Amino acid sequence: MTTAALTGSPLWYASRAGGTLALILLTATVVLGIASGGRAAPRRMGRFEISLLHRNLSLLTVVFLALHVVTAVLDPFVHLGWAVALVPFGASYRPLWLGLGTAAFDLLLAVLVTSAFRSRLGVRRWKAVHWLAYAAWPLAVFHGAGTGTDTPLPLQLWLYAGCLAAVVGAVGWRLAKAGPGRVAGRLAAAVAATAVPVVLTAFLAAGPLQPGWAQRAATTAIQFGGGR
Repeated sequence: MTTAALTGSPLWYASRAGGTLALILLTATVVLGIASGGRAAPRRMGRFEISLLHRNLSLLTVVFLALHVVTAVLDPFVHLGWAVALVPFGASYRPLWLGLGTAAFDLLLAVLVTSAFRSRLGVRRWKAVHWLAYAAWPLAVFHGAGTGTDTPLPLQLWLYAGCLAAVVGAVGWRLAKAGPGRVAGRLAAAVAATAVPVVLTAFLAAGPLQPGWAQRAATTAIQFGGGR
């Protein structure tokens, strides 16, 4: 590993900072969307205020995500092309973990584009696409955990733990406030909320927290790998 790889370039630091802030904002967006939906909506805040806050958080997420993508592509260490920003699993450098991030980015772009045409699509179709934001969140978490060399750092691990706790807590709050009916949907939400932290914990223990993780991840597309 070269000195540049060990110390990191300004573009690398900018990319990691942008990605970390994007994950925090995406988590806040998902938490707000889950906790304020249906009967769980706060009574002290109007629907307009919640919708405005949700939209602003979403836009900030996209801004920092764009910063993350642009600085990662411009970073000469990894030699990524612009196509990697939109085409998942096409990179020669850590294709699996970069691909997860690209997939999350594509899902958020789909939500952003359809939101601009919400009146033409109709509420039902727009909501169907809007649910993709929830799918983007675990992809973003695993992308960050698998790709970043700072994953083993205590601060980064606490960040992932905080994001997981926030989303799981929001799901629990929503389920507790939910009325009767839709048992299958609530069961699926409970299983998903439980599965993500369990799988991530097992993944971290077997992958990024183990020696030799960067080498194993560098070229494989179907096995766990990450690090710089």
